[in-house]
Amino acid sequence: MGDRRQVELALERGRTLLETLPYPDNIDNHLTFDPDKFDFYAMDCYRRTGENAMDTMHADEVIRKSTAPDGSLRSPMRVSEAHTTLAVVSAREGDLDGAIEAGGAALDIPRQSVPSLLMVTGDLVTELRRRYDGEPATADYLERIGALTDGH
Repeated sequence: MGDRRQVELALERGRTLLETLPYPDNIDNHLTFDPDKFDFYAMDCYRRTGENAMDTMHADEVIRKSTAPDGSLRSPMRVSEAHTTLAVVSAREGDLDGAIEAGGAALDIPRQSVPSLLMVTGDLVTELRRRYDGEPATADYLERIGALTDGH
């Protein structure tokens, strides 16, 4: 937890193992691992360790893989969490407007698992409170999060 090197080693072991497996016949089967989800998990790991460049790379890949050519979302929760991750990176890098924009985009995506989104959003809330407490944009975003938690 928080040990960047151990995270990298664990992710490498996971990727190596996945590369030995055949591509699943039916990724909709919840007992089958969707190989495209590796970037999703790596994104979470790097967000937690504060590796912004790796985090951004995986978040962008999650959005790319989860968006159909017509722009529709194949995996809205993954995309929502990827936007939240990009918001965390923006906040860490001093870009409040970018953080609010990406965080808002995440909340605007129709989703099925609000508790999961709230867990990821907790990282953004922490960064916004730590770096931008008292800013009107932060207050507005926190109000939106509050509306989500009131429903759950």
